[in-house]
Amino acid sequence: MLESTKVPALTRAIEILDLIGRIGPCSAATIIDELAIPKSTAYLLLGELKRQRFLSTDHRDNYCLWTRLVELSGLALARMDLRELARPRLTQLMDDCGLLCHLGIIDHANAYYILKIESSATISVRSHEGKNLSLYRSGIGKCLLAWQTEDVQNAIIGGLDWQQATPTTIAHPGRLREELARIRARGWSFDNGEDYPDVRCVAAPVFNASNQLVAAISVVGTRLQINDDNRDYLAGKAIACAKDISRLLGWKSPFEQHAS
Repeated sequence: MLESTKVPALTRAIEILDLIGRIGPCSAATIIDELAIPKSTAYLLLGELKRQRFLSTDHRDNYCLWTRLVELSGLALARMDLRELARPRLTQLMDDCGLLCHLGIIDHANAYYILKIESSATISVRSHEGKNLSLYRSGIGKCLLAWQTEDVQNAIIGGLDWQQATPTTIAHPGRLREELARIRARGWSFDNGEDYPDVRCVAAPVFNASNQLVAAISVVGTRLQINDDNRDYLAGKAIACAKDISRLLGWKSPFEQHAS
């Protein structure tokens, strides 16, 4: 990666932030070992990242992400008009279902939550805005991937790091492509405990005026909250909500397009 970048120091700093975000607080020795960064360079970068409040150190001298990242992410998220359009609709969906709801987007080969509407349910699934999502193990991830072009799908699938996270994880390219075709055919995706064994999720796509995928929404719960008895009902609710958000972005159904 460093051979192709014109700003290796910046690339290494970003790699440090990504590593800590992925594995949590860690020592300088772990960072140096995991990223193969020269010791002197690592300490210079860590010192500057700490000075700029991107990092801090805990009582064990482990490096952890710090407040500057929260400030910047808040500014970025506040400028995403899609979040504000979706918020009241997702809130209504949460009220109807009594379950946690998310809005997620895809950026190249990465997917993220950009909005979380927490439920008041006694049992809830832990998540956060900005969370990186698997494109083959999560409901929103599979939904976002299903509506990509074939070339984009193939490029993303070819670069996936396959992990059998649970017994139901789809960890094979051929099986994933079959799953994506089923998702497009029925209009929604389902995470059957594929990322976390006790978590279930239904997700539906959001489109813009050009009928291009821009996001996906999801309803998330435990295996007791989302099951064979209510899965289709929740999927219908998610689809209706996604269509409402899509219409706010100028999308029209085939029937509406024909009528106009």
